Amino acid sequence: MTGTGPEIQETIDTARPHPARVYDWFLGGKDNYPVDEELGRRIAAIDGGAPKAARANRAFMRRTTRALAAETGIRQFLDIGTGIPTEPNLHQIAQSEVPDARVVYVDNDPIVLAHANALLRGTPEGVTEYVQADARDPHAILHQAARVLDFGRPVALSLIALLHFVADEDGAHDLVETLVGALAPGSALVLSTMTADFEPENVRKGIAAYAAGGVTLVARTHAEVGAFFRGLRLLEPGIVSVAEWRPEGAPDGPISLYGGVAIKP
Repeated sequence: MTGTGPEIQETIDTARPHPARVYDWFLGGKDNYPVDEELGRRIAAIDGGAPKAARANRAFMRRTTRALAAETGIRQFLDIGTGIPTEPNLHQIAQSEVPDARVVYVDNDPIVLAHANALLRGTPEGVTEYVQADARDPHAILHQAARVLDFGRPVALSLIALLHFVADEDGAHDLVETLVGALAPGSALVLSTMTADFEPENVRKGIAAYAAGGVTLVARTHAEVGAFFRGLRLLEPGIVSVAEWRPEGAPDGPISLYGGVAIKP
């Protein structure tokens, strides 16, 4: 079973770069505009590892989703900050392991909404839906996602490359605590976020380039990322560069993103 998706409710702003579209450009996608490409090129010129980090982060999503679907018995997935569809999408990974998996994507960017039908093509046995909501409004997300997901059963919550757009003073920890607090025992938190621990100067320059484009980024230390997992049981290998989380080949590092997966007791 697949969803029909909501109608576009906002105008796509092509005058300002958007993180999802810049990320799409890094991944070699076509769903971006000149302003996004301009910022992407400026960032890549400063930090040549940025496109590599985007690809490594996408691969991290694929590996963590496959591991949770295959190893934990989790059949429900909530992906917040979905971004523009880039195959294979999370639901394709999950439903390839568990055909009856139920997946809800969440994003507030109208261009993602415009591609919702591509996100919603899933298996006949499963359910794939899209929710238009802001990540900073977790209560609205949970309310809408509950139409598809049973929060009395385990859910894999994915916050992939999202929290570096939310500063601590803007409620990053409250956001995570609210979402994780709504999950049943046995649920999982999958998280990746930027760090300056490996390449501080490149990351500093990249943050400045994003800021010049009107986008705020936050880099966190290993300990600061660990705080998001407080009270949860981290799966091996813990919080590491996303390229080093159960790599399928030789890790391609350094990647200035920490990633981890943890289970709610």
